[in-house]
Amino acid sequence: MTLPFSAIALVPLVLAMTMTSSLPTGDDPLPNPSFEEVSGTDPVGWRLHTWGGEGSGALADFGRSGGRCVELSSKDGADISWETRVIVRPWSRYRFSGWIKTENLVATTGRGALFNLHAREGDWSEAVTGTTDWTRVGFQFETGASDSVHLNCLYGGWGFATGKAWYDDLSLELLSTVELEPKARIDPSIEKDPIHPFIYGQFIEHLGRCIYGGIWAEMLEDRKFWYAPGEEGSPWKVIGGEGVLSMDTRNSFVGEQTPVIHAPGGEGVGLVQGGLGLVDGMTYEGRVLLAGDPTAAPVEVSLVWGAAPADRATVILLDLQPGAYRRNPLVFTARASTDDARLEITTMGRGELRIGTASLMPADNIDGFRADTLALLKELDSPIYRWPGGNFVSGYDWRDGVGIRDWRPPRKNPAWKGIEHNDVGLHEFLRFCELLDTEPYVTVNTGLGGIEQCAREVEYCNGSVDTPMGMLREANGHPEPFGVHWWAVGNEMYGGWQLGHMPLEEYVEKHNSVVDAMRAVDPSIGVVAVGAVGSWDELMMARCADHMDLISEHFYCQERPGLLGHAAWPAEHVKRIADAHRRYREEIPALAGKDIRIALDEWNFWYGPDVYGELGTRYFLKDALGIARGLHEYFRNSDIYFMANYAQTVNVIGAIKTSKTEAAFATTGLVLKLYRQRYGTVPVEVTGAPEPLDVAAALTEDRKNLTLAVVNPTHEAMSLDISIAGVKLTGDGTRWLITGPDPRSYNEPGRIPAVTIASSPLHALPAEGELEVPAMSVTLHEFPIAD
Repeated sequence: MTLPFSAIALVPLVLAMTMTSSLPTGDDPLPNPSFEEVSGTDPVGWRLHTWGGEGSGALADFGRSGGRCVELSSKDGADISWETRVIVRPWSRYRFSGWIKTENLVATTGRGALFNLHAREGDWSEAVTGTTDWTRVGFQFETGASDSVHLNCLYGGWGFATGKAWYDDLSLELLSTVELEPKARIDPSIEKDPIHPFIYGQFIEHLGRCIYGGIWAEMLEDRKFWYAPGEEGSPWKVIGGEGVLSMDTRNSFVGEQTPVIHAPGGEGVGLVQGGLGLVDGMTYEGRVLLAGDPTAAPVEVSLVWGAAPADRATVILLDLQPGAYRRNPLVFTARASTDDARLEITTMGRGELRIGTASLMPADNIDGFRADTLALLKELDSPIYRWPGGNFVSGYDWRDGVGIRDWRPPRKNPAWKGIEHNDVGLHEFLRFCELLDTEPYVTVNTGLGGIEQCAREVEYCNGSVDTPMGMLREANGHPEPFGVHWWAVGNEMYGGWQLGHMPLEEYVEKHNSVVDAMRAVDPSIGVVAVGAVGSWDELMMARCADHMDLISEHFYCQERPGLLGHAAWPAEHVKRIADAHRRYREEIPALAGKDIRIALDEWNFWYGPDVYGELGTRYFLKDALGIARGLHEYFRNSDIYFMANYAQTVNVIGAIKTSKTEAAFATTGLVLKLYRQRYGTVPVEVTGAPEPLDVAAALTEDRKNLTLAVVNPTHEAMSLDISIAGVKLTGDGTRWLITGPDPRSYNEPGRIPAVTIASSPLHALPAEGELEVPAMSVTLHEFPIAD
């Protein structure tokens, strides 16, 4: 319904197309509402979007009141728009209006020329068609819990139109606002299903700097020479002139090729890799595997941290043999801190020097893992880790990652950029889980991998030494079975981007065959099927319900304008997926009598530039608020969520960020750490109207403490009117607070953190009282309960 303009008083409000979340104030109009400001060929604050068909958009050199307006047109039919995203007040009513002029505009399958609020049923203006002079149209809408909206100058509209339309002199007017008074009632006597610890799971994948460059301590890149030194992609450079280097592809040490240095004698030649990070006083250990003519010795291996002759430590190697590679240990102590050190392997001898592979790690590494990263992972205390992918797994052969590390072949990462060194395989991952006292969750390859490959991987991990794969495991140094219980059967096989993708009808058969083969090896394993809300889930559950214990789901959130809307996005996804699975339980006969819960084994925000390597996005305070709200929604649906795995722990959209020499919690990592350590395990009922705050409460397992978590995703400090029924709180409690000076505050390795967890004593909350909640914050409170 479109109301006449005389029926309402109009209050103009400034709204800007921006990804910041500042609340608009004052009497300024929409961004560039008359389209007079231009950047290149586009109006400032607006962009052209095609929803369907073929059409065009442009700036017109006339306007209703000024010198310009925007135009949309199509000859063959289109659904297109000029769009903008703006900040609005939540829980408010607005009117969006403007002027439209048309020429021969025909609504073929669509509506015509109009204004609308994207993705909101009924929030659109009347449509203009035919040939008309400037006509004013508009509509009113409620913002609800949103503090940003997506507005369109729309052409076509849920179908196509032809002809021309012009749009000008827009306005967005605030009509009314509800002043919220957040209230919450906590009833600890009404308990929900306990929160499974696996809700705090993590996921690591062979991608970017998640494992190599983040978790694993190896400092050298391409240490097995997938690339020829000096060519594009290689981190190694050649020391010496033309003809010094050749690559042996017939008798390589590992992989497809091995570098051979042809030393002329009397001239230092060899290989060098730079860009290494050192800490003053730190000891570094490594090895280099060499073979060659005895006359090519001595070989000098130097760690160099400056330009002066003394700015290096050198190990001299005297023994070379032409037919056998010798493993030469290296030990250096750095005498300066730098991010641009280098490792040199050189000789002044004569003849061939063959370099099989090299390695360098800080001496404080723990079984190959970075000590600094591992320390933070222990604080994170995740109870389960999913590995090795992710898209990576659909092209991964687990057999490449077992055996002596220096002899494992390097491969091109099958799904992402860079090289897979195969230094971190099953043994290393399972040792990683032991070091962190966490449960392994291994994904098998149902993409390019076959049934036998998946079954043999289970046998390798869980079979006795009497089995072929158990014998191989014993030969590789681990006679006792690893006892891996949780197995993900494939990754995102619904997606065309996935290696080995196939039609759903074929995949359900492959899934069942793989599970049958895996269970034949070990009937006790827990199996997680690939899921995706919609037709994929429906057929998987109808055909494979007897071949799964859990079903996976994934989601990633982009950036939203507006702090409230951005922080709400993870929770919206968690609820959407839970609601879908509740419907499945009612509608799919194969689920009768079964309790197949969700393993949401990839979830996170994912947007912004790659600051920490491939997909190494930075996380801000506003993302921490969203992760906390996502956790709250898991808690509210604890009856249907069994597991959730934050992706991907380190650097790659990760909770921990690293430099070459330091590691730090990202803002999102602080939230995961705080809730894992301090939040209760038994959710209790929360009622009332806490908006815009998000309130969750839980008892500790022993029922001796009540924990209360509040997310304030607004720019204003608020007071929460709270009442607690049925229990008496006694003694002093504790408050833990995560906040920062700005929604885009972030933490950086090696710098003083801008966002922290601060704890403070808190007097016991009375049965009814006011709880002060700082702006842009996550607060977690713990109160003892009287006996």
